[in-house]
Amino acid sequence: MTDKLTQDDIAPLQAAGWALADDGEAITKTFEFKNFVQAFGWMTQVAMHAEKLNHHPEWSNVYKTVEVALTTHDADGLTALDAKLAKKMDQLAEG
Repeated sequence: MTDKLTQDDIAPLQAAGWALADDGEAITKTFEFKNFVQAFGWMTQVAMHAEKLNHHPEWSNVYKTVEVALTTHDADGLTALDAKLAKKMDQLAEG
């Protein structure tokens, strides 16, 4: 099992716009794109990276908006997998 992230590990994610859930066991973020095709294309790119990590987001898509929650269920909280996937999501959204 992977160790849980510390507050020092979570702080850079929060600085990048990720919000810590009230229970401290997940991070959330809303991504907004120009249209549905861009949102769905981004989700497809993220899905390929998530599959490689064997770590999958909880997310929903309505038109151009994607709501994301990341947590590691096996660890009952946030781990390095969540941080890695969050950073990749941010990179893909920027590029």
